[in-house]
Amino acid sequence: MILHFAYGSNMSRELMHARCPGAQALGVAQLDGFRYIITRDGYASVVPSPGRTVHGVLWRLTARDLAALNAYEGVDSGLFRPCWLPVRYRGRRVTALVYRGRSRATGRPRPGYQDRIVLPAARSWNLPEPYVAELSRWAPPFGRNAPPLTHPASLP
Repeated sequence: MILHFAYGSNMSRELMHARCPGAQALGVAQLDGFRYIITRDGYASVVPSPGRTVHGVLWRLTARDLAALNAYEGVDSGLFRPCWLPVRYRGRRVTALVYRGRSRATGRPRPGYQDRIVLPAARSWNLPEPYVAELSRWAPPFGRNAPPLTHPASLP
């Protein structure tokens, strides 16, 4: 069994089921000691930040799901790197796969990413409202009229 902590687009039930049909959502979890950012590549990542917490979703993956996620996250190209980190789930610590961006430098989200994918997913999981408000600060005000999102695996 592989546990995956999702904090960005992988929180979306619809997108995860499309990419990873064997994945099972276990529920809301937290990654302590990190904060959420948008990297220069335009996608979410987490960076160390004592005293902060990233909220997200814990998924149980099959080996096939893991391969699909590695491809989606651009692991071979270096867009994201897989890390194993402790997360809190139902009052206990579990070790989960967390994808972290190649850059710690902040940037702007790709069109449609934050406002059409991440925020609706966070709301659907009923993540804490102050945290959702924090996520919404990364969404551009023009995001609702943005063109469709480019899939990370299609990037050069």
